[in-house]
Amino acid sequence: MKKRSTISKGWQVALVCYVLLVLTGCYSHKQIGFMQDLPNLPHYDTVSYHPYRLAVNDEIIYRLITMDETISKAMSQGGIVAGSNDVTSYRIYSDGMVDLPFLKPIRLLGLTLAEAQDTLQYHFREIIPDADVKLSLYNKTFTVLGDIGAGTYEIYKDKLTIFQALAMTGDVSTQGDRQHVRIIRPRGNAEPEILEFDLRTNTIIDSKYYWVYPNDVIYVSRASGSFYRVPNYSAFIGLVTSSVSLLVSVLTYTTLFD
Repeated sequence: MKKRSTISKGWQVALVCYVLLVLTGCYSHKQIGFMQDLPNLPHYDTVSYHPYRLAVNDEIIYRLITMDETISKAMSQGGIVAGSNDVTSYRIYSDGMVDLPFLKPIRLLGLTLAEAQDTLQYHFREIIPDADVKLSLYNKTFTVLGDIGAGTYEIYKDKLTIFQALAMTGDVSTQGDRQHVRIIRPRGNAEPEILEFDLRTNTIIDSKYYWVYPNDVIYVSRASGSFYRVPNYSAFIGLVTSSVSLLVSVLTYTTLFD
């Protein structure tokens, strides 16, 4: 009887240790929660939003508006959108110039969209006094990779935030590393800028990591040790239940045949 009691106590201790081990493998809010205000999380400074500036290989589209129907028709035949729904894009080359029909090459590299629109309008008004130009960016997209809904997504509004961008992808998976999210930001002919940040802190709002710009690549790697963690409490309960059933079966078998 003493031997059986010792074996039973041994299995009880093993069961308790196993449950504690599984509990430590569950994800907590501190590990995956957003908008946390904890002293151990990074603190990011607030910065002003800077409008996107045109880079090499960006493509622009524009609409030329004029009351002169003859000029409007001639311009549309030259590939410029004028009172139609057709879209033709124009690329910014490595020298920073863009070639548009009826105009000399114009340098747009480094300008904001508002500045580029004013520049085009100025040059068009040299030949069309009432010209009005509406300009937008054609390749207004960002890309996501890693432990997230990978793909390329359209930037549907100005000042798109990192949370809105992640929501478009279906959010970061539970196993995703929220502590070391990276944004790879192209800078024309220069080396791309790599921004690494902790997505859990609430100070990310209005920081330099908060805004998503055209051509950004957001990368979320798999968190280390995620293989041994349970993604949610439903899975945890199922794992504990099956494990307890197995341990009870083994214990019963051991007791019967001891």
